[in-house]
Amino acid sequence: QVQLVESGGGSVQAGGSLRLSCAASGDTRSSMCMGWFRQPPGKEREGVAAIHTGADDTRYADSVKGRFTISQDNAKNTIYLQMDNLKPEDTAMYYCAARKWCFTLQSVLRDGVVSPTEFPDWGQGTQVTVSS
Repeated sequence: QVQLVESGGGSVQAGGSLRLSCAASGDTRSSMCMGWFRQPPGKEREGVAAIHTGADDTRYADSVKGRFTISQDNAKNTIYLQMDNLKPEDTAMYYCAARKWCFTLQSVLRDGVVSPTEFPDWGQGTQVTVSS
């Protein structure tokens, strides 16, 4: 099992930026897929971005392409989500998730979208609020 701790959420005005961090601990020896998800109030959890830690392959939801960037620091077992040009519709609880023994990023996609059902390990979440 992988333990995940997110940080970096907060409140910003539209057009601002935030960087989320997700530190992984525990059994991180295998190739992993890691992802960022978000859940606005009253809505379903959706995939935002994902990365394969071994191949550095990435995927993004259409709604964040060109504004969000997922990256990793393998030495720190940490992934990041740089969020620029934030919009009020980005307001949500953001979660980090991981899947061990993940050999390709394709394996966590469903219909081309990062699927939360493919990730067994989750962090506690961090709130992002964007005001207009």
